[in-house]
Amino acid sequence: MIKREKYIAEVRGFYTSDLIKIITGVRRSGKSVVLEQIMEEINHTSKNIIYLNFEDRATTAKIISWHDIVQFVEENRKPEMCYVFLDEIQEIPDWHYACKTLRLHNCSLFITGSNSKLLSGEFTKELSGRYVSFRIRPFVYKEISEYAQKLNKDISVLDYLTWGGFPKRIEFNTEKEIKKYINDLDKTIVLNDIIHRYNIKKQNEFKKVAHFILISNARIYSAKSITDYMKHNGNACSTNTVQKWIEYLSEAYIIDQAKRYSRKAKKALEQSHKLYNCDVALNSIRVSSNRFDLTHNLENIVYNELLFMGYEVSVFDNNGREIDFLAEKGNYTYYIQVAYSVAEDKAYMREMSAFKGISQIDKKILITNDELDYSTSNVQHIKLKDFLLLNNLEN
Repeated sequence: MIKREKYIAEVRGFYTSDLIKIITGVRRSGKSVVLEQIMEEINHTSKNIIYLNFEDRATTAKIISWHDIVQFVEENRKPEMCYVFLDEIQEIPDWHYACKTLRLHNCSLFITGSNSKLLSGEFTKELSGRYVSFRIRPFVYKEISEYAQKLNKDISVLDYLTWGGFPKRIEFNTEKEIKKYINDLDKTIVLNDIIHRYNIKKQNEFKKVAHFILISNARIYSAKSITDYMKHNGNACSTNTVQKWIEYLSEAYIIDQAKRYSRKAKKALEQSHKLYNCDVALNSIRVSSNRFDLTHNLENIVYNELLFMGYEVSVFDNNGREIDFLAEKGNYTYYIQVAYSVAEDKAYMREMSAFKGISQIDKKILITNDELDYSTSNVQHIKLKDFLLLNNLEN
């Protein structure tokens, strides 16, 4: 596995803090690996480390309550600051009581979990002011390429557009194997992280809504529009229910809801959001006859890459013309359009016209999969293959 320095660097400044370090993210995005890499780094300066993985019940079978966690740590630690790593801690009922207790006993706590139970209202209330959270995402292109090289493999841009960045999928050699892995992961996420945890009664309806959202990534939707679509297809459910299900998908880190912003209105447009998958593989396993939706997957990947680079990303309403992304970081602001290709005149005019009215001094970027350079005097064209290797847009 590669070292995920981007995430480790974010946590490093909190190693000795009494704040509880919560590492979250969708299943199989690499949280446990990041936790292990942090532990290895701390091991250079301290041997007072305790690690418990609650998915490995062979080694934690006797730990069934939060009291057991506290007792185990106290019996196995040294007197000085103890670094405690609790992997998939949501498996233990009332785990937050253990965290609250241990942090008062000269412990630096690091915990992981696969869904928002770690950050839901009941727990944030209990841990209010006592934690910092870090979200781990599936590999971006630079990371998956680096890991592929370690395995003597090569990952093309097309492969990444289709099968995304879940780390373990790169270990499989055939499309059939990749599909099976992603399908099994998808079922685990939908069943374990949402249906069971939120005790959803209308399971078939929820699965259909989740399917519709995940196969419709990089599109603007509201709960009402999804409700209307479901009713039209014979699946009645209320707008409030659909909105709740969208929040569940978001809370489990399966989708992101990108806000829409209008400068004219000087506010966010609250009625609808643009929905993006945490990984485009969740779209690709849902298509038929291998007719992969590379156009929307490309936009989804650009969104994920921009987040990895550290930008705040929203969708910009330019007086009725949608600009795919408004990316902001510090004093830098970028207006970004994304298309699979602008080789045809109609596509070129459509994408470029979105920038109409944007100030000449504002940075405008077009990202496509084309080989030709379509830059103009005030719009920079970045080829997708070059964009995927960037660390930021400033250089």
